[in-house]
Amino acid sequence: MTESHPEKKIIVIPAKNESPQEQAKKRNLRVAAYCRVSTGDEEQLTSYENQKAFYTEKIMKNPEWTMVDIFVDEGITGTSTCRRKDFLRMIRQCRQGKIDMILAKSVSRFARNTLDTISYTRELRSLGIAVIFEEQNINSIYPESEFLIALHAAFAQSESESISANVRWGKRQSIKDGKVTFQYKTLLGYEKGPDGNPVIIPEEAETVRQIFEWYLAGKSVRDIRLAQVAGGFRNAVGNTDWTTSNLRSILTNEKYCGDALLQKTFVKDCISKKSIPNTGQLPMYLIENHHEGIVSREKYDAVQAEMARRKAAKSPSKRASTGLSAYTSRYALSDRLVCGECGTLYRRCTWTRPDGKRVVWRCVSRLDYGKKYCHSSPTLDEAPLQQAIIAALNTVLPDLDGRIRQITEALEAEVIPFPGSGMSLGDIDRRLAELEAQFQKLLEKAADDPIAYGDQFKEILDEQTALKELRATILAENEEHAEADRRIRDAAGMLENAVPHIAEWDESAIRQLVAQVKVLSKNEISVTLKSGIEIRQSISD
Repeated sequence: MTESHPEKKIIVIPAKNESPQEQAKKRNLRVAAYCRVSTGDEEQLTSYENQKAFYTEKIMKNPEWTMVDIFVDEGITGTSTCRRKDFLRMIRQCRQGKIDMILAKSVSRFARNTLDTISYTRELRSLGIAVIFEEQNINSIYPESEFLIALHAAFAQSESESISANVRWGKRQSIKDGKVTFQYKTLLGYEKGPDGNPVIIPEEAETVRQIFEWYLAGKSVRDIRLAQVAGGFRNAVGNTDWTTSNLRSILTNEKYCGDALLQKTFVKDCISKKSIPNTGQLPMYLIENHHEGIVSREKYDAVQAEMARRKAAKSPSKRASTGLSAYTSRYALSDRLVCGECGTLYRRCTWTRPDGKRVVWRCVSRLDYGKKYCHSSPTLDEAPLQQAIIAALNTVLPDLDGRIRQITEALEAEVIPFPGSGMSLGDIDRRLAELEAQFQKLLEKAADDPIAYGDQFKEILDEQTALKELRATILAENEEHAEADRRIRDAAGMLENAVPHIAEWDESAIRQLVAQVKVLSKNEISVTLKSGIEIRQSISD
């Protein structure tokens, strides 16, 4: 007898009713808007204000939307997202789950780089975040929209590349015609005259001359910076926050002797917008006597020669103008022992004599050119020279506490904030947080009539922008001095762990303690430590 199977039965499982909380979550989307203008022109900035006001009103009037923020990048190119701080801030908040939808005027306003556009819209789609491009009526949340987004992005990128190419061509034609563009905002000592040509500003010109005089007198760029800050000298932007890069740009700028060198840098492509040095890829054009110089051409040339000499003394290379050839720095003195007469480094040489080998140190300029540039540099035997350096170090090592204190003072002088900054990074971050809270409160207050609060929104946004710029400046300054800070700390650490007496030559100890050894004569040297201490020491036969 066969067993009968039960009759097939279909059971319908009804859909779950969404909870009120889930329904509210879907209704009340957290919405942000992204606005960008490509230039700082007044017309564009007006457009930016209009965009901000439009999206603020649009989001606030929709009862199913909750406003998160209006993200804006002003006067920044769209071809690369890495330079758009507010765009990246918006993306971070998306990744943190704080945004459900983004409104943008068009694909070209979102990004003019096809790769960035596709990669970010894909990422946002994976997070469940839609980007609404109003001009093209595209919602990125739908996979089928990607083709249209890519198409519009490609057109936008092509347009940017075409515009960029035309701009570059126009600039290069102007360069060929000898037309010089002065960046007066960053050029100390000059202003635009009534006829359009540069005119010297007497007070600022004196500052420029002083910088050149100090450098030729032997001051380092760091020493000049400290002197400028201490003396209250104002730079091109009108404050006393001098940097070493500011000073080097002045010392190497041919405009200060009346010349103009064109096409020193160029933009490689419109995507990265990276300006790179012109090392021969494109022709350069030197226009002599283009305008009245602040310093003489002789003084300018003397500064360039002195800068080359100091650079060669620190790091010899085949291209050094002092006649140095590339050689190994196996020995500590190879990049520390300099000629007191011509400033060129010394080189280690081994002489073969009938009675055996003799190791000596000789001036490179004297070796390569004879007495043409250096007339009386002495040849020094290695053993007495090393003993003299050891003796100089032993005169200061017993007073370790005092030397460490001097190093600490030098360190503090290197990293203390410049006068005029007024706020620390912590102060800036706290104020930015306060402004963000004020912005959110104002959004709630302006729910019914956001336009009426336009001035207050603008005031908050302006202060936020200024604080962000100040923060970026401080971070850049800190980065600039990080290397000097490290060197000083290394020197101090070496002294803290050093023995109070050096008995024999130690290459490692010399590298860490000694900055320079200058040959004054056959019988005397000057040893400068990394802490800045200088010791004169005689050489015994």
